[in-house]
Amino acid sequence: MLNLTGKNALVTGIANNRSIAWGIAQQLHKAGANLGITYLPDDKGRFEKKVKELVEPLEPSIFLPCNVQDDAQIEETFKAIANDWGKLDILIHCLAFANKDDLTGDFSKTSRAGFTQAMEISTYSLTQLAGAAKPLMTEGGSIVTLTYLGGVKVIPNYNVMGIAKAGLEMSVRYLASELGPNNIRVNAISAGPIRTLASSAVGGILDMIHHVEEVAPLRRTVTQIEVGNAAAFLCSDLASGITGQVLYVDAGYEIMGM
Repeated sequence: MLNLTGKNALVTGIANNRSIAWGIAQQLHKAGANLGITYLPDDKGRFEKKVKELVEPLEPSIFLPCNVQDDAQIEETFKAIANDWGKLDILIHCLAFANKDDLTGDFSKTSRAGFTQAMEISTYSLTQLAGAAKPLMTEGGSIVTLTYLGGVKVIPNYNVMGIAKAGLEMSVRYLASELGPNNIRVNAISAGPIRTLASSAVGGILDMIHHVEEVAPLRRTVTQIEVGNAAAFLCSDLASGITGQVLYVDAGYEIMGM
């Protein structure tokens, strides 16, 4: 049976009730994990209020701001984990961002600043958070990130984010190799298109979803809860022999040629 009782799990990337990270947090909680939640701070505190109200039923024991472009906030987050929990068992990385202008048009016109920002937030942040988590995963652990098919195949209106996801998937492999001797597993879930705050920046997202519903073997797309179930599995002892992998949770769309 899937059981995460006694496990401490840090979940990043919850923005609202459509976030894939929210689906993951719910399923980790359902499996018995003790949750810590981070949110992206803003000047007016809107994200803090929204996320705090959303996750309240999950009773997180840690709730902190963490902008991955701010080294001090990352340090404070993991210091709080060390002080309050003593150890970390699970890290969920659901962070990605690119300027909308860099998702459309000619890829060769991607701005230097836009390319750098997309890579920093969407790709490098996994390496950064994994490095901070490593000394706290004293009993081994599981790190799970989110990727997408656009990291291995050309997807319209994805552009620079495809490069970021390709880098993210390769980061999963290098981190799995480094952290494996510490019994820390690192995997990615490649989810099918889901309507989220992040995906709303991708032009034609509804057309993509309808296409998947017509073509995927299951003739539908997937839900946040289904991705959450896969994440809970990867974080559990049931997946103790799995690391460095990309698990497709996309109703089978990835296998289709046309």
